[in-house]
Amino acid sequence: MSNVREFKTESKQLLNLMINSIYTHKEIFLRELISNASDALDKYNYLALTDERLSKDVELKIELILNKDQKTITIKDNGIGMTEEDLVENLGTIAKSGSKAFIEKLKENSQNTVDIIGQFGVGFYSAFMVASKVVVNSKSPFSESGYIWESTGESTYNIEKSNKVDHGTEVILYLRDDEEEDEAISQYLDEYEIKSLVKKYSDYVRYPIMMDSSKEVPVEGKEDQYETVVENETINSMVPIWKKSKSEITDEELNEFYKHQYHDFENPIKVIHTNVEGTLNYNALIFIPTKAPYDLYSDKYEKGLQLYSKGVFIQDKCKELVPDYLRFIKGLVDSPDLSLNISREILQHNKQLSKIASNLEKKIKNELERMLANEREKYVEFFKTYGVNLKYGLYDQYGAKKDLLKDLVLFISSHSKEYTTLKEYVSRMKENQEFIYYASGNSIEQIDKLPQMELLKDKEFEVLYFTDDIDEFAIGVLMDYEGKKFKSISQGDLDLQSKEEKKELEDKAKEHKDLLQFIQENLKDKVSEVKLSSRLKDSAVCLVSKEGISFEMERVLAAMPGGNNAMKAQKVLEINPKHNLFIALENLYERDKDSVKDYAGLLYSQALLIEGFTLDDPIAFSNKMCDLMIKSSK
Repeated sequence: MSNVREFKTESKQLLNLMINSIYTHKEIFLRELISNASDALDKYNYLALTDERLSKDVELKIELILNKDQKTITIKDNGIGMTEEDLVENLGTIAKSGSKAFIEKLKENSQNTVDIIGQFGVGFYSAFMVASKVVVNSKSPFSESGYIWESTGESTYNIEKSNKVDHGTEVILYLRDDEEEDEAISQYLDEYEIKSLVKKYSDYVRYPIMMDSSKEVPVEGKEDQYETVVENETINSMVPIWKKSKSEITDEELNEFYKHQYHDFENPIKVIHTNVEGTLNYNALIFIPTKAPYDLYSDKYEKGLQLYSKGVFIQDKCKELVPDYLRFIKGLVDSPDLSLNISREILQHNKQLSKIASNLEKKIKNELERMLANEREKYVEFFKTYGVNLKYGLYDQYGAKKDLLKDLVLFISSHSKEYTTLKEYVSRMKENQEFIYYASGNSIEQIDKLPQMELLKDKEFEVLYFTDDIDEFAIGVLMDYEGKKFKSISQGDLDLQSKEEKKELEDKAKEHKDLLQFIQENLKDKVSEVKLSSRLKDSAVCLVSKEGISFEMERVLAAMPGGNNAMKAQKVLEINPKHNLFIALENLYERDKDSVKDYAGLLYSQALLIEGFTLDDPIAFSNKMCDLMIKSSK
């Protein structure tokens, strides 16, 4: 009995966008469908290791069938197949974990839509770029009946029982018959074209990809006469690329393998290929994507490398192989030393796996160091995308990896407004410079305008700009670099004055002790101290914090889920003793202390705004400003 169902609203939008918006790279439909077939074979292979209901003697393969008369292409596998529920779940709900985000990306990138298909797991639907109708005939070995899924890529799809006996899946594409696209689409019925695409995208699939091929052979006993013979042949090499030596593989082959295996449309920014033999044996291929996955920082993102043993797939995402700060890497590990039927639980405590993970981490670190030293521009691009992960690695586990990562982190510096390493900063430090100075804020431009920067600029001290939430926490764990401690320009005393300057400031503080105490008493609920500033040159006032919790830490902690609003920085209001405003306060204090109260509140509000805080009562601030302006005009 026929069972017509409607695609969900998001799925309809997505199908429409894919069918009508994507005009290039149509050929990738074949790569995506072969990849799905390979995944189905992997799954069957893995389950057959432990499930007695599945035969271990099946010759797993993928078949491509071209029918020029009916204008169809069939991609057939004898893998795990799908139940009726699987068909609804996998084909009736497109990109169920990220369809909204995918649709938005398609709309935003209408000129380059094909580049983001792989990120959202919607590769099957690339079939509709070349097909007016897609039929999927599938049977799971765990289901009594097979099922046919059929759709024209519009608003509905149909599911009904089929008479398919063997497990596996057939995907039949009925090619489009549009006049404008007829020549472009019909090329996919050409035997040579299909072989070329398989060679280009799927040559390293480890199962045979079979196709009937026509050959001209001499007719026996008849000279110069030939007849056409059809032979079923394997059209891919099936040698896993990671099993080959580096000298046998080109960069182009590695890039194509990566794009095929991990559904990306851009070459990776870095490929790391390693082959280890000895007490522990394994091959590994690690890729760093050029662009971060759209869901890299979501709870649903799963880190991990594909795990093989003797070329047999064991696990898709083995998280034990990847530390959290490298969660963005893709790739695989193949080790003959792992048991084929090893369970997930055993994997978590496997010493060999832990050793492989440790080796890979060091290998990746070394490759990144080489990139930083020899390909600076490429490393900067990598760091712009993944730098926050490395900083997290410094902070994570109480700094357990800080020595491993400290030379890989970069910060924008006031030296040239370019990225710099901590080693480079220290090499440029002034003679007798005690600290590595830094300033935190939302942007470089905002930090550059802070009053606290004035003295550092005047004395030509280099300052690191901290614009990521993790920055202060990371260097808090790092504590120092080559014996040089970190120092916030907005926290504590900078101690950059000469003895004469210190003496002058102390005398002035004593002279105006009553004024400073009066201001502090009126701000006692807001600041812990009011003092004359040694760090201001041109600005009238600034807000700094005492040692301990900084303003930036306070903001970050408060913004976290279930934010900790109890962790507060101790605020200190600093006033520039050389500014005309302070001179005006001195004069006003002698004749109108009530007005000084108002000015104290305004100074504090001004300092809050400069530091990036919001005012508790902006209306009261505005009214007080108006009142003082009116009063001063009389």
